[in-house]
Amino acid sequence: MEILRKQFLAHVAQTSPSPMAVGVERAEGVFFYTPDGRRYYDLVAGVSVSNVGHSNPAVVEAVCRQASSYMHIMVYGEAIERPQVEYAATLAALLPEPLESVYFVNSGAEAVEGALKLAKRWTGRTEMVSMRRAYHGSTHGAMSMMASPEGETWKGAFRPLLPNTAALEFNDMAALERITRSTACVLVEPVQGEAGVRLPDREWLQALRRRCTETGALLIFDEIQTGMGRTGELFAMQKYGVTPDIVCLAKAFGGGMPLGAFVASREMMSALTHDPVLGHITTFGGHPVCCAAGLAALRYILDNGVLNDVERKGALYEELLHDAPHVREIRRSGLLLAVELGESALLYRIMELFARNGIMSDWFLFCDTAFRISPPLIISEEQIRDSAEIIRRCLEEL
Repeated sequence: MEILRKQFLAHVAQTSPSPMAVGVERAEGVFFYTPDGRRYYDLVAGVSVSNVGHSNPAVVEAVCRQASSYMHIMVYGEAIERPQVEYAATLAALLPEPLESVYFVNSGAEAVEGALKLAKRWTGRTEMVSMRRAYHGSTHGAMSMMASPEGETWKGAFRPLLPNTAALEFNDMAALERITRSTACVLVEPVQGEAGVRLPDREWLQALRRRCTETGALLIFDEIQTGMGRTGELFAMQKYGVTPDIVCLAKAFGGGMPLGAFVASREMMSALTHDPVLGHITTFGGHPVCCAAGLAALRYILDNGVLNDVERKGALYEELLHDAPHVREIRRSGLLLAVELGESALLYRIMELFARNGIMSDWFLFCDTAFRISPPLIISEEQIRDSAEIIRRCLEEL
């Protein structure tokens, strides 16, 4: 393992000077295991990716079956590939109208990039609006939608980025007046994830929808982290009763495989087919193995009543931890929780204690005072109680 660790540090490009560097031998359900046999509760789920659990038999079987039939055939959109077609049709039947046309890509950032291009192409406008403390990806366009002051830490070194962007405060009703007939789109998470699980005021979200309709701006929901059951509904838009013009999906959308999509009306999406032709194109987007995995995961969620228990499971974590030492607040939507400690020093220390006691958690990009609980949605009540007890012991040790 030590040789592997050295090779990891020497040859796998790093994103920080101090990666977690936890070795993984295998994973199953809500656990992963190190080469020396240590077991960890995975309370991150790949940042809300592994919603149906690790090594889910239905997903594994779908991957193997599709891989044995065919993998890559042709660039996206040129060949009729059954996994793409079936997944798109199934998804369209579950989304509210007019979200019916699915453009598959490889990741969440790519979904955002495609949605921004579509908004500019459809409206003929260039101003793009986002929310402060929002994270939409690290590619140039997505990064341009990260707002100051928190976002400047992440994007300042990469300027110049896209021009004509603006940022509003999440849940600020008065700020909606800044959306005008010059605005191409407003990009928003229905629940802010990397801000530390900030929930929307329902009235504000509905007012945002009305303002976009009044001005002709497109409303884009980033459901990359909230989609596929994380908040207790299949999509957060259903939980809060607001339908966007475009929705971006990824993370759990691929069932553990790399897959994303942006979804709009067929009429709107057709704007990418002409003037110019190939207005958006990808080689591997909608890879048949990834689509097979995502469709299997979605069917597993629907066929096994997974959504029925998400809210109850999230509430149980909240009940078990709200009075634990150092916990100031718990912000939650379904099984997406931010446990607020109030101090970054406490947060860094609790991460060390978690690692020693078999808990995989993480903090949030724009909130380094709270730790994340977003386990696979299939976690059992017994596992919730056991992992919460370990968390409480760690908090008591702080």
